[in-house]
Amino acid sequence: MTKSHITCKIERQQGRMNVKEIYIMKLIAIDLDGTLLSSELKISEVNRKAILKAQKEHQVMICSGRAPEDIQAVLKEFDLTCDLAGSNGTVVYSNQKLLSRISISEDAARKAANLLDQNNVPYKIYTSEGIYVLNSWSERTTLSIERLNGMHSISEKEYKRITEQPKADGAIKLFDSIEDLLKINGLSIQKFFILTLDQQLKDELFPALGGIDGIAPTSSGPNNIEIMNPDGHKGTGLKVMAEHLGIRIEDTVAIGDNFNDVPMMEASGLSIAMGNADPDVKKLCDKVTLSNNEDGVAYALETFLFN
Repeated sequence: MTKSHITCKIERQQGRMNVKEIYIMKLIAIDLDGTLLSSELKISEVNRKAILKAQKEHQVMICSGRAPEDIQAVLKEFDLTCDLAGSNGTVVYSNQKLLSRISISEDAARKAANLLDQNNVPYKIYTSEGIYVLNSWSERTTLSIERLNGMHSISEKEYKRITEQPKADGAIKLFDSIEDLLKINGLSIQKFFILTLDQQLKDELFPALGGIDGIAPTSSGPNNIEIMNPDGHKGTGLKVMAEHLGIRIEDTVAIGDNFNDVPMMEASGLSIAMGNADPDVKKLCDKVTLSNNEDGVAYALETFLFN
């Protein structure tokens, strides 16, 4: 019996054979930020226990825009073990074994970086060798805030967090230009994370980046753009994992809150939006649960899966 088969029991009633369905093993794909994580970037004990309960009869994967190393660190902190699709589904791991990696071509990466450099926009590049952050990150983020001209109030703490120059440490590395990365033997690029505090600039960059052959833009929040290979998204990550586990795509569940979650929601058999999700994302989903600060993942599992 494969994992996608229905587990049944047979009952005899008045000489007839009745088959009663007990459960179908599901693959549940859960986003991290704005979904499983609270606003304090914590996995609540309620959510943690719900995932452990789900794993007794189903498969659970984390499908996030974060890098695989970052996802693993979060899971370890809260004593959870899950398969994952990182960098918006472009990198898929099961039991720490790489299943799939979808990369941006050198030509597309170069064109995207040149466009961002022309506009002095801060960005990070997610690669097979870790996350590369611009040496000019602090300078560019400071400039981005100055462009706002006081339109948005930013606290001193938030200002420091955004503009602080990341340091090279473990998976974080620094670079000056895209050519530095393209010279590294064996390195492949999965995603650009672009900080866009200026909404007008974001509105201009989004279609411009989308016009580059081999690039597909999305967003995981109001202040960013993320670009990947058009074939690299959370929907692909979900399909790769489902095929690997022998689970039909119609027996999958996707839980998320933002536009980068839409591909896996469209691919899944059941899509669930968080209570804090963008209204347009909610319209696309089959169900809506509570917010990420109200244990919305646990509520979704209890309401739409366990029951």
